[in-house]
Order: sequence, then structure tokens, then C-alpha cells
Amino acid sequence: MNQNALVIDDAQQGDVSGTQYLTCTLAREQYGVGILQVREIRGWEQVTRIPNSPAYVKGVINLRGTIVPILDLRLRFGLPTEPYGKETVVIVVRSSDREGDERSIGLVVDAVSDVIVARDEDIIGTPEFGANVPTENISGLVSEKGEMVMLLDICSLMDFAIDES
Repeated sequence: MNQNALVIDDAQQGDVSGTQYLTCTLAREQYGVGILQVREIRGWEQVTRIPNSPAYVKGVINLRGTIVPILDLRLRFGLPTEPYGKETVVIVVRSSDREGDERSIGLVVDAVSDVIVARDEDIIGTPEFGANVPTENISGLVSEKGEMVMLLDICSLMDFAIDES
């Protein structure tokens, strides 16, 4: 295992009212990933490139015998690029694809922030931003400490990654 990896253990979940989300930073904006979908958090490491893949598909890693595609969310969402640094991490998530098969993908983000709890009634639907913003990968928004957190739709990202790879 990567020495910088943090494995998310079910025992860390605790007893809370609502859904827990791991928040991360991407171009100074906050995004959330359902904590139950997070497999582990890893420091950035080189990946094996896949020929003819889109720029946001950085490549693949071998994670304990499982090949995991790595997506750069900055590139996927059309955000300005920045060089990877010490804070850059890969959040490895697992979810079912549209066929119901469980798969894992890695999401490159600028940094991991915190774990928040959001009740269903606090989550607002994703507004339409226009054709240039890929809202199909955002499941909703929640306000946390005066900031909006965009909740990522991991199933949608998973299907998108499979279609594009």
C-alpha cells in the first residue's frame, strides 16, 4: 500500500443523523463525496498512461490487484490546470456502474478538507448552469459553514469514465 494512503474504515463512520461526505478542494471550490463510497485516499503517484484516452483520464494504477482508472476532475470539469503538489491527492471511490457491476475509480483533487454531515432535506437540486458545465456529475448542493459544497455523483462519473476510456 502507498505509504501516503489512508484507508477509510467503517468504524470511523460513527452514529450520525444524515449522510456523511468527505469534502475536497478543487480550484478553490468545495466538492463532496459520499463517505461510504470512499475506498481510500492516496498521495499523487505516477500512473500508467492509456493511449488515445481523453486528457482528464490520467491513466491507471494497480491497487492491490485491481486496475483503477484515474480521472483529473479539474480537467473533467474544464477548470484551469495547476501542477500537482504535495497536497494533491487521489480519492479512490467505489460504486456500481449502470450495469450494476462494482468498480473503482480514482479522482485527482487539490486537497482533502473535512467530513461533513448533510441531511436529505438540506441538499438542494443541481441548478442548470448552461451547456459548458457538466452538471450530470453533480447530484446536489449543500451549504456548510457559509460555503456551497457540490456533491459529486459517483455513479455518473463512473459511467462517464467507462464510456470515455
